Order: sequence, then structure tokens, then C-alpha cells
Amino acid sequence: MPTERRRLTRPDGRVIDFLVAGQADGLPLVLHEGTPVGLVLYPPTVEAARVRGLRVVLAARPGYEGSTPRPGRRVADVAEDTAAVLDELGADTFVTAGWSGGGPHALACAALLPGRCLAAASIAGVAPYQAKSLDWLAGMGPENVAEFGAALRGEAALTEFLELEAAMMSTLTGESVAESLGGLVIEADKAVLTGEFAGYLAAALRAATNSGIAGWRDDDLAFTRDWGFSLGWESSSPVPASPAPVAVWQGDQDRMVPFAHGQWQAANIRGARAHLMPGDGHLSMTVSAIDRILDELLGLAGRGT
Repeated sequence: MPTERRRLTRPDGRVIDFLVAGQADGLPLVLHEGTPVGLVLYPPTVEAARVRGLRVVLAARPGYEGSTPRPGRRVADVAEDTAAVLDELGADTFVTAGWSGGGPHALACAALLPGRCLAAASIAGVAPYQAKSLDWLAGMGPENVAEFGAALRGEAALTEFLELEAAMMSTLTGESVAESLGGLVIEADKAVLTGEFAGYLAAALRAATNSGIAGWRDDDLAFTRDWGFSLGWESSSPVPASPAPVAVWQGDQDRMVPFAHGQWQAANIRGARAHLMPGDGHLSMTVSAIDRILDELLGLAGRGT
């Protein structure tokens, strides 16, 4: 499907770099990709959206690709930028899905754009760092423990850590991506890290740092701070009166975002529809469950068949 790359400039001078694919009159499916991922679309996801009449929109968060960095940003800030992109496209309503580090950003849209966001899915998405009764790092692969350990030490430590990681990431290929992820992927993930999907993921990871590490760094810092909204969990932020309905998809073998994060979301997001998937890892649902995820989003949005 033809993909258009566009940019818009916000009143504060920041640029948002984004992709659009699909019919102009389709209901937007706003994707929030993981951390770190650049502006690269996975063709089977775009095709699954197309056959359901959805128009795919993928915006680079501040600091990624051509989007201006926004130091100190919170997860909540994505709602404002998402609304600006939709205004640019002339779209009133949308559905959204976020993978991994994109999960919290999809939830922010559900909480902060009620009425406009019709439904949201968090797929292998992290829970808030301040979550009660959750050992946030427990069960993560050693690579993520090291990364978020650096984030918790502060911006300088995280910057030093990510600059080394980014240098290695710049040479990834489809053939090397599974090995590069080390202890973060299980056999179910490795089984899908072949062919087109492996090539897509390698390209998306390379693109994530082609403008530097600001987007990756600010994502990690935002995850470990107050997100600036709540969907029912204990927080200093108020719970919106009528948030969009939310679906939580989480594999019980995930080593990037442990199963406990999905369990916590299922228990603490008010009215969440949970899919806690036995045998799935962090990446496998991207390939195996996208049709079910999109069908559920449309059903939650009242657009199902």
C-alpha cells in the first residue's frame, strides 16, 4: 500500500514526523511503536488494517527520526501530539494500538482523548514504574535490567549506556537481529524472527537512532516517572470519567516486558479486556495475533461487523 511521509509543525515550533498509509476516508489506526523503533511499517500489519477499512498512522515520538526532541516529556504528552496529527489529517475519531514501549502511549490516548479515541490496545506494554504490588524489573532479561538500571541512575548514566547500544544497533540485519536481542527473546519470539518480520524489525531498530538517542532516552526516563494520567490505578492524576475501552494483550513468557506487567494492567485498568496468552513472548503476538487485535479494537469501538 502506498505510504506517505509527512511533517507538521506545532505552535511551539516542534516538528512531528509521521507516516500515513491507507484510504483517506478510513478510520485512523494510530500505532505507537516500541522503544526504540523508527518510522518503519510492517507490511502485514498495514494490510490487516487495510482489509478492515483502517488508515494507518505512525508518528515518531519526540527525539525519534525527524520529530523534535522534547526533554522531560511525560507519557501523557503523546495525547496532545496525536490530536495534532489527527487534526492535520482532518480526522475526528480513531482507534489505537501500542506495542511494548508504545503500550503506555496508547493508554494515554484512551485516558486523555475520551470521545475521540474509540478504543485502545496495549500489546506487551509496560506498567507504570510506581505501580503498587509490582516488582517492575523482576523477570526482565538482563539487557533490560541493565538499561532501566541506568535510567534509574539518571539521564547522564542512561545517555552513556544508550550511546554504546545505538552504535551496535546501527549494523543490525534481519539475519543478526535475533542474536542481538540475547536474553530478551524466547523460542516463540525467535520462531517469528525470520524473513520479512526479521527484516522489518532490524530496519525499525536501525531507524530508531538515525537522529541520535534522544527519543529512546526520553522514552525510558518517561516510563520510570509518573505518567501523568491514570486509568483506574492509584495515582496523583485523576481518572477520566469516560475513558476509551482498553484491551490488554500479554504473553506469559515475555522477557522484555514480564507477564506480571500485563497481569497488573488487567487487574488495575478499569474495565480492561485481558488476553493473557500462554506460550507467547514479546514479539510473537505481532505476527500471530494482529487480526484478532484489530477485530477486537473495532468491536470495542462499535465498528465491528
